[in-house]
Amino acid sequence: MATGALVLGAGVWGALAGTLLPRAAYRFAVPPGDPWRAHCPAGHPLRGWLGRARCAEHRAGGGPYAGAPSAPRLATAGALVCAALAAATGTRPELAVWLLLAPVGVLLAAVDLRVRRLPDPLTLPLAAAALALLGLAALLPEHAGHWPTALCGALALGAGYLVLYLINPAGMGFGDVKLAVGAGAVLGWYGWPTVLLGTFAGFLLGALYGGALVLARRADRGTAVPFGPFLLAGTLAGVLIGAYAA
Repeated sequence: MATGALVLGAGVWGALAGTLLPRAAYRFAVPPGDPWRAHCPAGHPLRGWLGRARCAEHRAGGGPYAGAPSAPRLATAGALVCAALAAATGTRPELAVWLLLAPVGVLLAAVDLRVRRLPDPLTLPLAAAALALLGLAALLPEHAGHWPTALCGALALGAGYLVLYLINPAGMGFGDVKLAVGAGAVLGWYGWPTVLLGTFAGFLLGALYGGALVLARRADRGTAVPFGPFLLAGTLAGVLIGAYAA
């Protein structure tokens, strides 16, 4: 398959997957400790997790629920992430793993940005799915990774984030610890240098964002910011560089 067609197909997949995320993002985007949303703002029961953040009961065709991320933004994010992964990975079998995991990462980032919460129904299955799918990819020819290092990366990064959480619970959420397990698996596929690179990139992006908020006087040094999106962005950067170098 030509590279251009592969990238285009991956971008289309990412866009289509992104359009299905608004309802899940709305249902998951609740403060820590609150149950997931089961009703729309008008009190109608929400059915399912995928699709638009709108109610079929609104006969007049109301707009998206207040606070729900827009489908075009999620579709754009999904398309860009998946196209970049396809361009870096090419036709190697691990690309299928990246394309399946990417929409979950987009959803996690959307939720964490709104309510500073990384839902367990997403982070824990993400880690398990990453290891299981990469294990299957390791059985196929022409893969460019190493599954044992992916497993070790998951354990190491999860343990590292756990230490940071225990040292400073106010600065690191336990959801970040669980997300780090999946991130470590993905980064570890391409080796320990990729784990270090992706981890450093995540902290660097988070620090730059926090510094920009302080300079803009929209936050102070004690303001908590969601770290999940930067952990995910650093993981993406590490995977892209690792895939190019493999």
